[in-house]
Amino acid sequence: MPKADDRQPQAGDATDRRGVLYVVATPIGNLEDVSERALRVLREVDRIAAEDTRRTGRLLAHYGIDKPLTSYHDAAERRKAPELVAELSSGKSLALVSDAGTPLISDPGYRLVRAALDAGVSVVPIPGASALTALLSVAGLATDRFVFEGFLPPREGRRRRRLEALRSERRTVVFYESPHHVERTLAEIEQILGDRPIVVGRELTKLFEEIQRGTVSSVRAEIAAKPPRGEYTLVLAGADAAEEPSDRDTPLER
Repeated sequence: MPKADDRQPQAGDATDRRGVLYVVATPIGNLEDVSERALRVLREVDRIAAEDTRRTGRLLAHYGIDKPLTSYHDAAERRKAPELVAELSSGKSLALVSDAGTPLISDPGYRLVRAALDAGVSVVPIPGASALTALLSVAGLATDRFVFEGFLPPREGRRRRRLEALRSERRTVVFYESPHHVERTLAEIEQILGDRPIVVGRELTKLFEEIQRGTVSSVRAEIAAKPPRGEYTLVLAGADAAEEPSDRDTPLER
């Protein structure tokens, strides 16, 4: 059994015949944003489950890692999770990676993690890059509390209902969006939630990284002026954006 991590069960443990599932964050753009620990785990596991094997293959090739890859995307989750858990239960170690960033954050993996835990398999996080935290850290909007909505529903009715439910949300709200729908989403945010402060990032950590700040209407106009490209992250001010973070809720003295 490979020693992929110092948290792997030791001989004599009740689970020493089971493998370990490592949930490994990978770069969202810049390949230098991968941790040494992540690279070590990717080198030492028996197999890597990847959302897109071609994209993960390029990352592995860049670092000289040669490991078997298996595809694990949304359409394959129900079918592949039992197969991978069977491997884990037999003593194999497995790394789960997404296209970019941290798995399960609007990416596949929930069914595999849940099934592994139910089977008594250890699940170990290997943290790292995430577009969510990367943009929040430089947005200049309140981050003491925030809510992550991921991708809004594709159907108009469900999408608008989701936005309407956020009308009085005081926390900063974070969305992901594709280049094909970002203008539509911004228009609906402006219509339903108002022309609030917003920060929009695309191609984060890559050569053509762009971060746009302003109101929803001003950023929407900027994006409309040139064809949108790359995946977008949207950080929207909460309903009480005029307040300082420390004014929102004063915790009880302890």
